[in-house]
Amino acid sequence: MVVLRNVAVACPVEGSVIVRDLCLQSRDNAPEHFAKQLRHHLVLPALVNAHDHLHQNGVPPLPQRAPFRNSYEWAAAFRGHFAHAGVQAALSTPLAVRLWHGGLKNALSGATTVMHHDRAHEMFDAMNFPVRVSQPCTWAHSLHLHYGPDVAASFRDSPATVPWFIHLAEGVDGLAAGELQELRQLGCLSGNTVLVHGVGLNDADVADIVRAGAGVVWCPSSNLSMLGQTIAPHRLRALFAAGCLALGTDSRLTGARDLLAELEVAAAHSDFSPRELLQLVTGHAQRLLRAARCDDYLIVCDRGGDPFGELHELRRAQLRAVVRRGEPFITDPDFADWFAALKISCSAVWLDGHPKLCRTDALSPQGAATWIPEPGLTLQ
Repeated sequence: MVVLRNVAVACPVEGSVIVRDLCLQSRDNAPEHFAKQLRHHLVLPALVNAHDHLHQNGVPPLPQRAPFRNSYEWAAAFRGHFAHAGVQAALSTPLAVRLWHGGLKNALSGATTVMHHDRAHEMFDAMNFPVRVSQPCTWAHSLHLHYGPDVAASFRDSPATVPWFIHLAEGVDGLAAGELQELRQLGCLSGNTVLVHGVGLNDADVADIVRAGAGVVWCPSSNLSMLGQTIAPHRLRALFAAGCLALGTDSRLTGARDLLAELEVAAAHSDFSPRELLQLVTGHAQRLLRAARCDDYLIVCDRGGDPFGELHELRRAQLRAVVRRGEPFITDPDFADWFAALKISCSAVWLDGHPKLCRTDALSPQGAATWIPEPGLTLQ
């Protein structure tokens, strides 16, 4: 058993912070007893990214001069962007590598559970895949883009206990404004429905979503870059109050660098408190994804302020440690004894100019032997 001693453990749901010893159960290789003194440190639950396209994080974004009216216009404009050399190079990278890169991007920022809005891949079940991909879940892409499963059929085939995701109302025009009505007419609005984006929703739509017990994933960075606006704060507040709002990144193709950056954008475009923002990427997201609680944590220095605001303006290199399944994933160098006690091989890396240790088997499907180029991450 691993014991983190005298650490301040914060619970966003209860609003509590308790200084105590935190016991972690790792898989098979835990020593009989290993203790690490972490006075003046704060432990927060690891983050949950409720919407990402893992395989798109290395694709260069589409240059644009003005916002689009809806995501379908953006998709039509992107067809010409496929001829760009950088896009062709990114898409020629094997899918497994692109998926791994998306997982690594999330884990480095403390997001250890992710909803991948596309087809599942067998590598998601690998114990060394950087993140826990939310499963089971079902999905359709959107109402008017012909990609992925048929909307009505995929919803019909989804058990009521499994979340069903769809991009909806991703726009500011009449087409986007009418999409919830279309979805309702198809019989696809229910308690397991999770709508991604929702910029075009009106007040009555939000009330319908709350009544149905459905959910919404908010991706403000993507909305602002593509559409020039995002969900109005009073609608966000109504969704939050019902417990049916979470936060997602929508990949670097249109969204923020990672979930930490997304939290900063969310703070600037809402009236949520630091604790409420943290709930969006912990308890609320777990509830929408129906994800099990786990021994995934973030360790940061306790700076003496609002413990739930510790992540505000914090960048990934400033996280002291990301803990996944009770084990260190990426840490500052002085956590080397923890890796050694668990007999976990780690590699010395630079993350955005800061020295770190990262477990070697997570750096690529073959460990550090085959390097995945993540901007800001290099081997020492």
